[in-house]
Amino acid sequence: MKLDPARTRLILGFFERYLKLNEQEEEEVMEKVKNMEESEEILDLPISWEEKGIEKGIREVALELLKEGSSVEFVAKVTRLNEETIKKMRKTLI
Repeated sequence: MKLDPARTRLILGFFERYLKLNEQEEEEVMEKVKNMEESEEILDLPISWEEKGIEKGIREVALELLKEGSSVEFVAKVTRLNEETIKKMRKTLI
């Protein structure tokens, strides 16, 4: 079950938008997925999606800190981004 990134995004977007599960339903689905042959690949999909969201959020926080006048060193300490990345981000604000 190898999906290219575009199809993966489409499928995950569909589930995020249209398949709203309560906690019990989500647990039931996860139990069924765990018993599937492709369970590892399926369970890895949301993780990569979450990681991309976290990365985007960290970058947004870094930009806001820079807008408020925080130093590159401080932003690096708080966000754990490297200073070179932060310097590049700061140049986009000018």
